[in-house]
Amino acid sequence: MQYDPIKRSLGKVFNQNPVLRRLFYQLLDLLLLRAWHIRKELRQRTHTSPEVKNILDAGSGFGQYTYRMARWFPKAKIKAVDIKPEQIEDCNQFMQKAGLSNRVKFELADLTQFQENNTYDLVLSVDVMEHIEEDVLVFRNFFSSMKKGGLLLISTPSDQGGSDSHDEDHEEGVHGFIDEHVRDGYNIFEIETKLKSVGFQKVEARYSYGTPGKISWKLSMKYPIILLGVSKIFFMILPFYYLLIFPFAIVLNFFDLGMTHKSGTGLIVKAWK
Repeated sequence: MQYDPIKRSLGKVFNQNPVLRRLFYQLLDLLLLRAWHIRKELRQRTHTSPEVKNILDAGSGFGQYTYRMARWFPKAKIKAVDIKPEQIEDCNQFMQKAGLSNRVKFELADLTQFQENNTYDLVLSVDVMEHIEEDVLVFRNFFSSMKKGGLLLISTPSDQGGSDSHDEDHEEGVHGFIDEHVRDGYNIFEIETKLKSVGFQKVEARYSYGTPGKISWKLSMKYPIILLGVSKIFFMILPFYYLLIFPFAIVLNFFDLGMTHKSGTGLIVKAWK
């Protein structure tokens, strides 16, 4: 199904004023398991050296990770790029209202063409690479844009069903629940090899969205989006639905974060220049 129209509809509801926008970010942080894993890795980065002075949010979307990093790295300047003009304009307006426009800037950019040599200490890419066919070119651009010792942090679906393309509920010939993806997901060896091929010397990858995470994702994201795709009337029912499932999703996310998974539908990848 088309995932982006649902995201745009939700964004319009919460983007009406800064208070609702912050609430939207908080809800995403709590419900989206990938946000839990990203927070874990970013917390570790705040306690290591060298100091983070320049950050690139590569594929910033609604801007929730940009906003979070602006608070965790209060001395850093952040450039956030995306290919959707409406989100760039919207995010810049919010950051100005939030008092962060002096350190945070959203710009329109194509990651296959984006390169700023030796600039960034930290590059974040969350749920982006599965949308880009020329992924090695983007990895090369990331490497060139990073300073020596910089960290690239990626969250992306794995080939263990990360795009839900192997879900038993789908009819034959249907690409998957999220059909904007150009690939079903990465194999760990594949993404490590591609990153090393462009110059990264050290690469670590681990699975996320193990058994607890897969259940949480279905409860908190898949089923609500399916309902919203059927009819907008479910927007009125959604708050009550989340009141019921929220405690279960939080517990499942907590277990997924703390476990080491032999397999999972997501990958958390770190690469150092």
